[in-house]
Amino acid sequence: MAVRKLKPVTPGQRHKIIGVFDDITTSTPEKSLLRPLKKTGGRNNTGKMTMRYIGGGHKRRYRVIDFTRDRDGVAAEVKTIEYDPNRTARIALVQYEDGEKRYIVAPTGLQVGQTIMSGMGVAPEVGNSLFLSEIPLGTLIHNIELRPGQGAIMARSAGSYAQLLAREGKYAVIKLPSGETRMVLTSCKATVGTVSNSDHALERSGKAGRTRWLGRRPRNRGVSMNPVDHPMGGGEGRQSGGHPRTRKGIPAKGYKTRSKKNQSNKFIIERRKK
Repeated sequence: MAVRKLKPVTPGQRHKIIGVFDDITTSTPEKSLLRPLKKTGGRNNTGKMTMRYIGGGHKRRYRVIDFTRDRDGVAAEVKTIEYDPNRTARIALVQYEDGEKRYIVAPTGLQVGQTIMSGMGVAPEVGNSLFLSEIPLGTLIHNIELRPGQGAIMARSAGSYAQLLAREGKYAVIKLPSGETRMVLTSCKATVGTVSNSDHALERSGKAGRTRWLGRRPRNRGVSMNPVDHPMGGGEGRQSGGHPRTRKGIPAKGYKTRSKKNQSNKFIIERRKK
């Protein structure tokens, strides 16, 4: 993977840095795994805007991703590596021995023609999904379940990974991409390797229009609003805005919003870095 910096022949290309698509093998998605994806424009079922700065963007179709990897003991061959407009990582189309096709989040180094498996007794190789009880300590993993059978919910974005540090009884100690260290049941599954497209963090859109294509509308600052619209608004001239707060009045920049009574606090060994 790499990035491409364009020549500044137009103002929009002067600062534009985009990823290359060398790893993508096809531009046609698997039709049976596509679903319609309706845009909301930030509105709820009554038409009221409940999320600001959402709207427009290119039309998309959802790719159904297999986050559970529940076909244990059945080998699957990687058919294609594809682009997914709904996520930062690449996805891979795999076909099982009985002909069933599924999409998975492609890890770095996964090649077309490679065979992957999941379940008990599987080798801890890139792309294989194993229980945390069977993964060697120190291994880099992604697509981690938080509850057995729930499906992967942690370390799924481009370039992210977690590390299996230790096992204590029925729990495994994992260091997450945020820097948080927490305990997860060893009966949960995780996939070996790191998520593909790690150079996504180096990309720069170059112009406001490319952000609009992603469905994001302009976001204006609180200090530029009137007092009726935001706690930091108003004032004669350019005022600083006072203490940084959200539109609802909750302090920002360091104020802890996590409940001290949260049941999952006992599983967190070390909080994420500030």
